[in-house]
Amino acid sequence: MFHPDPMGTGTLHIDLTALVDNWRALDRQSATDTGAVVKADGYGLGAGRVSKALAEAGVRTFFVATAEEATALRASLGPDPVIYVFSGHMDGETQTLSDLGAVPLLNSPEQVARHQSQLPDHPFGLQLDTGMNRLGIEASDWSPAMSQDATLVMSHLACADEPDHPANAAQLKAFLDMTAGILAPRSLAATGGILLGPEYHFDMTRPGVGLYGGLPFAGAKPVVGLDLPVIQTRTVDPGEAVGYAQSYVADSKRVIATVSGGYADGLIRAMSSTATLYAGETPCPLVGRVSMDLITVDVTHLDDVPTHLSILGPQQSVDQLADAAGTIGYEILTSLGHRYTRSYA
Repeated sequence: MFHPDPMGTGTLHIDLTALVDNWRALDRQSATDTGAVVKADGYGLGAGRVSKALAEAGVRTFFVATAEEATALRASLGPDPVIYVFSGHMDGETQTLSDLGAVPLLNSPEQVARHQSQLPDHPFGLQLDTGMNRLGIEASDWSPAMSQDATLVMSHLACADEPDHPANAAQLKAFLDMTAGILAPRSLAATGGILLGPEYHFDMTRPGVGLYGGLPFAGAKPVVGLDLPVIQTRTVDPGEAVGYAQSYVADSKRVIATVSGGYADGLIRAMSSTATLYAGETPCPLVGRVSMDLITVDVTHLDDVPTHLSILGPQQSVDQLADAAGTIGYEILTSLGHRYTRSYA
């Protein structure tokens, strides 16, 4: 059976009110300033719309991954908010950083030297490596004198989503040791760090995934819903197979819905035969392999096949979907494709 529908792609529902409420809830957790991380196009939800909603709620400091992201964000926000760039001052970015008024978080002695020689009067921050071994100035290269005139000195926790992990206390001690006596404002806590308590808050917190409804902020309001249109249904007889590699074989007569959405839309292949979609409150299993544009869903138990099935919403969070796919909510959010119609509320 063919199901005519004016929209051939899914609708991604983004609740900006819930997102702002999540920022306010995390802001209340500390007595410090609270920024917002909007890298990766606002965790896949549209950095322009996300950052404008947050700015209207009072956010004045934003964090992005790269100078290119800062360019787009400045165009959306105008000249006033502070935009920090995690990748620092890369070779060839001097003019861009200067034009944008974006603040690089310098990650190495080489970046410090580059910034001092090429933009000596331009604001900068510093990122310290306290044990994650990813970005930041190592203790052996660090001198507190580097922080003179810095607008922020930060580090990042590797295991903040596990409150009892010993790395949290170890990184806190390393950060305290490296920054003892400096006058610059300090920042250590993203979402997970905020939830670890006041000793991790310092002068600025910078929530990211919690704003968008993700763990470890269990109290977050859901921000994202995703409805996918049913294109076609068919009856499959016992012994017939569905999809690539014929990985699903019906053991009885089944009604299979072909649904618009696939790995090109962020529904990763690891969801094959493991994820669940919903018709209202009724779960419907994804069967067979996820393909580029389509998935197949068992709807045998429904009285009527709906025009859409939901894969994200009140019935299933990004982290629950991630669990089914053996990944994390971050990957689900940031993989959501650009073919979806986006509906903001």
